[in-house]
Amino acid sequence: MKIYNLIIKYRFWLSLIALALAVVVNIYSGFWPAFILYFIALIGIVSHFFIGPMRLIQKPMEDGNVEEVEKIMKSIWFPGLLYKPIRSTYYTLKGNISMMQQDFDSAEKHLKKSSSLGSAMPEAEGANKLQLGMMALQKGDFRSGESYMRAAIRLGIPDKESEAVAYLSMCQIFMNKREFRAAKDFFRKAKACKPTTKQVLDQIKDIEKYISRMPG
Repeated sequence: MKIYNLIIKYRFWLSLIALALAVVVNIYSGFWPAFILYFIALIGIVSHFFIGPMRLIQKPMEDGNVEEVEKIMKSIWFPGLLYKPIRSTYYTLKGNISMMQQDFDSAEKHLKKSSSLGSAMPEAEGANKLQLGMMALQKGDFRSGESYMRAAIRLGIPDKESEAVAYLSMCQIFMNKREFRAAKDFFRKAKACKPTTKQVLDQIKDIEKYISRMPG
């Protein structure tokens, strides 16, 4: 596995070496003896730009090594050439990193690009819409926030904590619209997710203080 990762990491430069060797063999021995080297060089260069080194991101992501993730991402020179689902993942990761760095404008730009490309997994697209909805609500754009949250719920969200956040956000949106029956319904759905994260539980407690007094 380590050897495979090393090949991916240095695939482009190894392909250039294979191409140079192919040219030398071609000059001295003809095309057919050099064919396999040409083929290896072609596969390596095409896969470098079409697939990229995204496989290398998994371990540093699991380890929380954001600097290494950014370093790998920067080695993708032309993201527009990536295969569409991989390009979508690339922009999602760029958006998540920007959010971690509190650069919400860049995060929104990257996440919107990812959303426009779609995803092979609806849950991943649902998580993307959830993030866009949360950013819209932070900006006070409740109309866009509601639209994104509805899309996230419809597409599916991969974990119960995030699903609870989506329902709580919808609850707050409908509280602001004074549509209390809908707000209560979304609140019940949020609690039914049985979240365990302190931040989400605190949010539930804060809303619970007011929601029982609401009509509807």
